[in-house]
Amino acid sequence: MPKKIAVLARERQCEAFRMAAGLIMMDDKVDVYVLDRKIYSDPYTQQNLEIANIAEVDIYTTTKKNKGFKFISTEDLAEKLLEYDIIDPY
Repeated sequence: MPKKIAVLARERQCEAFRMAAGLIMMDDKVDVYVLDRKIYSDPYTQQNLEIANIAEVDIYTTTKKNKGFKFISTEDLAEKLLEYDIIDPY
């Protein structure tokens, strides 16, 4: 049975996007939540972000500084995390 996995990205965004893309290969449902900061613009993070997008990982953000991603408030995030089987922080 597929698991529902939340990847929380804060400082190690590059690793979070890379891990999310890898987890999708197990046929699990993976969502990434970028917490409290703008997505880094370095080449490694952007490459892994692109791979996560290709893998159709849903990406949410708790800050409106990240244009083009689904905004979620901290309160809604806390409620939504209860739906996941696994929460993987980065």
